[in-house]
Amino acid sequence: MPPIRHLVPLLILSTLATAQPLKRSWHTELSGQYARIYPTAAEEFAGTPVTSWTHPNGGAGQPAPTYSGVSEVSATATDVYIRTSGLAFHVMGPWYGETGNLFPNYPSNIAQTARFPLTPQVSPMPKTPTGLGAIGFFVDGVQMFDSRDAFSYIFLLTRDAGPPDGANRGDGVWNRDAYVNESVTFDPANAHQAGGGHHYHANPAGLRHVLGDSVDYNAGTNRYTEAPNGQHSPILAWTFDGFPLYGPYGYSDPLDPDSGVRRMISGYQMRDGSNGSTNLPTTGRTSLPTWITRNEVARTNPLAANQYGPDVGPDYTLGHYLEDYAYKGDLGLTLGTDFDLNEYNVRWCVTPEFPAGTWAYFSCIDPIGTPVFPYNISRYYFGTVQGANNVNMPAGREMIFEGGPEVGQRMLGMEKDQGSGDVTVTWTAIEGGQYTIESSDDLESFAAVAAPLATGPDISITDPGRAQTDARFFYRSTFE
Repeated sequence: MPPIRHLVPLLILSTLATAQPLKRSWHTELSGQYARIYPTAAEEFAGTPVTSWTHPNGGAGQPAPTYSGVSEVSATATDVYIRTSGLAFHVMGPWYGETGNLFPNYPSNIAQTARFPLTPQVSPMPKTPTGLGAIGFFVDGVQMFDSRDAFSYIFLLTRDAGPPDGANRGDGVWNRDAYVNESVTFDPANAHQAGGGHHYHANPAGLRHVLGDSVDYNAGTNRYTEAPNGQHSPILAWTFDGFPLYGPYGYSDPLDPDSGVRRMISGYQMRDGSNGSTNLPTTGRTSLPTWITRNEVARTNPLAANQYGPDVGPDYTLGHYLEDYAYKGDLGLTLGTDFDLNEYNVRWCVTPEFPAGTWAYFSCIDPIGTPVFPYNISRYYFGTVQGANNVNMPAGREMIFEGGPEVGQRMLGMEKDQGSGDVTVTWTAIEGGQYTIESSDDLESFAAVAAPLATGPDISITDPGRAQTDARFFYRSTFE
């Protein structure tokens, strides 16, 4: 393959025209960076992440370096398409189970494609339940899963289903909450794997830090801390109904961007007897909440005896199942006064990206960043599901961004030291690529300045004393 040459005689700054947020909100600035994990607590303690990994017990892994995040964004007149490795830009891991054993899988390159509608529509009742697997994608290309962990209670066996039960996922009446039951296996950024598919169920702290959304990160301890900065949260993800998911912070008045920013309050509470809710510790799990029966006509009250859940207790604490929650609007509390988000975890509001307003999901947390039910999205899509994953990419689509192994080289800056005359040139690069930088004073003869190995998405070289010897100078890069 012949070298690819880019002539970069000067830095040109331009302002892109405002585009639809679905096209432009994907986080592509770090494209061309290898994915990294801490395989175990030993690497985490030493601060030595790796760019390839195999699981010691034979689980999913990534034996060769691969690029993080979204590698392509494209569009047709009706939809936006992405390609993604499904791997985050921040350092992922480590992952352990309840007994301190390694989680059975590491993340892998899922080489996924997905489609999202440019014109979302609010769906009629009853709403469409979310399915298992990806229900959308975060803007770093990581999968969004819903609030379940894929298992439910088995009445005849008087226990929850689990991985040893194979295809038997349970009765489907009392569905386990993923955060409550699986968070012990999450890494510090609140993510883990299904097979090799890295995903979030709740509060994506690592992504939020990368996006500047009120989260501090201590690289020494690999821990994230909620740190409200007074700014409206950015778009974190897009669901397959085409509506955005924002972080936890929105405008106090949903229609007034000058009303201040505060944390959004969930529309759900425990069914613990407060505010007139059913007191499950007293009645037992013998009835479903109204928000379930309203959205799924096949799930009705009263429950038959063989649909009852286990009594609330140490092994099945309140909150163990999604059905342990009541929607506050069904208890006489008022949306917009007592809480911010409706039963689908959305509200109509203005945002920095949608000054004219949009329906938007919000990630729910408490003041210190602990995820709060229903986390990112309720059990149902608010809009009509028009998107999907594992889609064919249509011919003739408009290419908006290409990254990863195809990331284009782009000049980021030239700086001249007035004293020494040194010129420093910075440009985008592909990690693992070999670059030769050449300079010229006449655009005819070029001489090599340096040949560094790219170590990240941005690299730079310094041309010593160049500004003192030449009135004009040009640079080009060769990628091999």
